[in-house]
Amino acid sequence: MIAAIAIILTRCVDVVMLFNTLGWSGTQAFVLRSIQTWALTLISFASLLVVAVDVRCAFVIVRGRSWGRWLYLLVQLVVTGYLWAASLGFGYPELFSIAGESKQEIFQALMAQKAPDFLVLFLLFIPPSSRRFFRLQ
Repeated sequence: MIAAIAIILTRCVDVVMLFNTLGWSGTQAFVLRSIQTWALTLISFASLLVVAVDVRCAFVIVRGRSWGRWLYLLVQLVVTGYLWAASLGFGYPELFSIAGESKQEIFQALMAQKAPDFLVLFLLFIPPSSRRFFRLQ
């Protein structure tokens, strides 16, 4: 239950922090910039889909379905891999990447950004009580 609530809260806090950082005009500029090309639009919709899937996983986890935590793990692996590749210049677009001077700086920033998600994954898979919860359901 705690992990599911954490998933929902981290997504809500991410959105609030984004709006707080960018402001209204910055948010509009971000949206306009992220729909300039088909590739950017596709990535923007994919990021919204990731948020929707994460929230759905949270509700499935509350019901005790094990496939929710595995889907959440898969989504986090894909997102982390994409951010790492885009930040190193292997992915398109650079709009959805992490800035840094070296691979080490980018990796540290990526780990700091994904730390809440890794903590949730830890809560879902490592404690014996969590594994027991999904086994009993």
